[in-house]
Amino acid sequence: MLWQKPVFELLELLKRKEVKPTEVVNAFYERFSQTEEKVKAYITPTYEQALEQAKDLEGKKPEDYPLYGIPIAIKDNINVEGFPTTCASRILENYISPYDATVIERLKRAGALIVGKTNMDEFAMGSSTEYSAFFPTKNPWDLERVPGGSSGGSAVAVAVQSAPLSLGSDTGGSIRQPASFCGVIGLKPTYGRVSRYGLVAFASSLDQIGPFGRRAKDVALIMEVISGFDPKDSTSAKAEVPKFSQEIEKTPQKLRVGIPKEFFEFEVEEGVKECFDRFLKFLESQGFEVEEVSLPHSKYAIPTYYIIAPSEASSNLARYDGVRFGYRAKAKDINQMYAETRDHGFGPEVKRRILLGTFALSTGYYDAYYLKAMKVRALIRKDFEEAFKRVDVIACPTSPTTAFKFGERTSDPIKMYLADIFTVSVNLAGLPAISIPIGKSNKLPVGGQLIGKPFDETTLLKVAHLWEQNYKHYEEIPL
Repeated sequence: MLWQKPVFELLELLKRKEVKPTEVVNAFYERFSQTEEKVKAYITPTYEQALEQAKDLEGKKPEDYPLYGIPIAIKDNINVEGFPTTCASRILENYISPYDATVIERLKRAGALIVGKTNMDEFAMGSSTEYSAFFPTKNPWDLERVPGGSSGGSAVAVAVQSAPLSLGSDTGGSIRQPASFCGVIGLKPTYGRVSRYGLVAFASSLDQIGPFGRRAKDVALIMEVISGFDPKDSTSAKAEVPKFSQEIEKTPQKLRVGIPKEFFEFEVEEGVKECFDRFLKFLESQGFEVEEVSLPHSKYAIPTYYIIAPSEASSNLARYDGVRFGYRAKAKDINQMYAETRDHGFGPEVKRRILLGTFALSTGYYDAYYLKAMKVRALIRKDFEEAFKRVDVIACPTSPTTAFKFGERTSDPIKMYLADIFTVSVNLAGLPAISIPIGKSNKLPVGGQLIGKPFDETTLLKVAHLWEQNYKHYEEIPL
């Protein structure tokens, strides 16, 4: 069946004209129809529009388009012209994007077809997709459990194969943690590798767009398209884009893998530990050197993140005031309109973070909180720089647990925030990291995280590619 094939095989079939783009879209549309009612991955499906675009594509040469006829799902905080961009929030429920994000422009130029906007935690604030204003997305491996967040819908779409690839955004683990919970690959590129123009900002110094896929080569193919300098994004880096899909075929030689000793001071589920130990044994069997490294300031990553990210969020979300766009509450005067628009339009987690951030930036507290957090962030980055003098990649579990049940952590925000204990330091340091499926614990997927040097996504993809030859996670599809 076409929906079960990896992207690189679909591209070969399309190039040889053995199948048409419309047939590919229809195959995934059919799979969407079989699975969507159970998992609720999409806020706005766009398969019918994708079919129209697929017809136009059929008159063109496949070799001119790197992702010719490939369906892709997009997290609903990335702008796609003419379609809603809701950020899973009531405040943007009726907002239609007037333009394409840079990543969408690049995907369209490459011949990719957008098949829908996926569900997420409101404004990307959450680790479970329970904070969507519309509905929760369910984990396809166990419908009573969360898919992770905030890019839960994008991870689930790829896990059930209603799309072979998807895009998410990662501010503190929002690609890697749902990839881990849903048994797919999720890559958070180096900060600046992929343009953020057209991504609705949560925390501008931490946000990064990245892909989900089931195979390392598929992820490499989309990375070649979406990466690269963009003058519209002042944080975009002028770094050369490697031919990721060709590079990953080359087995890495004499790789040095660092294991951060501080990460195992946190509580990690026994099943997660066992999967990670097996993963390390495999790396050693390939001749890689595994050694302990120290990231002494990593224990401060969560409190540092939860000062910096909400502070930036309180600034970025000030624009949703009922005046220019989005939801507007009816009120007697402008002050009441501001207050009620934000009260009715934002959900509880967004309000919590705006309040946290506004407090941290307020007069008398800026030095005590925000400035101090920025200094700790510099120390966390320095820890990684020191560790990378000795090793090529750093490995750890992506999450200390497998997917938890709905409602298990919503009443305890701190417990929810600790789901990202192994991922937030990567964003604070601006590094690339990938989550790859490394096993199962109680029939639930477990992810392993590899953290790389700046702009060295190639090594991460190489190891992922090597590992998947051994652990063929893509052979098992939920539902």
